[in-house]
Amino acid sequence: MTDPRVEKLADVLVNYSVAVQPGDKVLVRGNTLAAPLLKAVYVKALQAGGHPLVLASLPGTDELLYRHASDEQLRHVPEPVKLVIETYDVYISVMAAENTKALTGVEPSRMVQRSQGRTEWMKTYLQRSASGELRWVGTLYPTNAHAQDAEMSLSGFEDFVYGACLPDMEDPVGHWQRFSAWQQKIVDWFGGKEQVRVVGPETDLRLTIAGRTFINSDGKHNMPSGEVFTGPVEDSVEGHVHFSYPAIHQGREVAGIRLWFEKGRVVKATAEKNEDFLLKTLDTDEGSRYVGEFAIGTNEGITRFTRSILFDEKIRGSFHMALGAGPPETGSKNESAIHWDMICDLRSGGQIWVDDQLLYEDGEFVIEF
Repeated sequence: MTDPRVEKLADVLVNYSVAVQPGDKVLVRGNTLAAPLLKAVYVKALQAGGHPLVLASLPGTDELLYRHASDEQLRHVPEPVKLVIETYDVYISVMAAENTKALTGVEPSRMVQRSQGRTEWMKTYLQRSASGELRWVGTLYPTNAHAQDAEMSLSGFEDFVYGACLPDMEDPVGHWQRFSAWQQKIVDWFGGKEQVRVVGPETDLRLTIAGRTFINSDGKHNMPSGEVFTGPVEDSVEGHVHFSYPAIHQGREVAGIRLWFEKGRVVKATAEKNEDFLLKTLDTDEGSRYVGEFAIGTNEGITRFTRSILFDEKIRGSFHMALGAGPPETGSKNESAIHWDMICDLRSGGQIWVDDQLLYEDGEFVIEF
């Protein structure tokens, strides 16, 4: 029997997050492990009048690609995938893993090649998203692998996932509408501000946001959501940061990351685990050593680290930065084949100052919104 929360989540994704309209071409993409949610989304999209296309992958195919593909095959992007990103109106993506560590044995340089092959794909995706031509949302379907990463039982992780996505089971859309209105006040406050300083354990970062736009991430792109973000001025980031949590990229976990910035660029990087992978990924392309995103997490239902970036970047009391491609809608000009989020907990001694005014301390806003 299908969990009734699956249909509720599908309804929020289709009718709130991307608001499917009659005639919309809708891509529904995910792993067959997420079949219950993929089918529920498919039905909701049909009921909304859309034209859904389901592209379902099989568990383990990424591992097979890295094992058997030539360099040219790694860089290749299938024409149907290009066509969808260039022409479809809606993209609904569902993550579901059978083994989140399946790619840990892959040579980092091969992962870099695959990312490099997707540079134009990523650029088109970001540009169409920024212009509103492509409405997209991503979510996660709970599996044993994700539950094990979060060090939870499957039933406990299901409760966590649906609790973060559907805080109000009776009126989930109404909840996200109210949350959006509250978060918009924070976004409005940032209007016209110029300088940000983040201070915390082993962290002292300065960056410029003058002329950049903050975005209200309110469940329209990620579900769950709960962050405000912008793309800082590319050459403005100065200082150093120690990320509290491991950073996951392409199935590889890199722990104890410390970065040093000069004129916006990472000039030194170390990690306590998988440092070689970190350094090779930083050399993916010219933009991969620059910051594409600065964000503050605001979801009060997410208080713990789960090793899933969809949830972890929204931890209330944290900030995160993404190396690589920046969202064009923020004014970011940084282009890269990667977008790698890294998270720092500010709940014990952290502060965020904006134009010499204290905004955030110990994981809470000190200004009332």
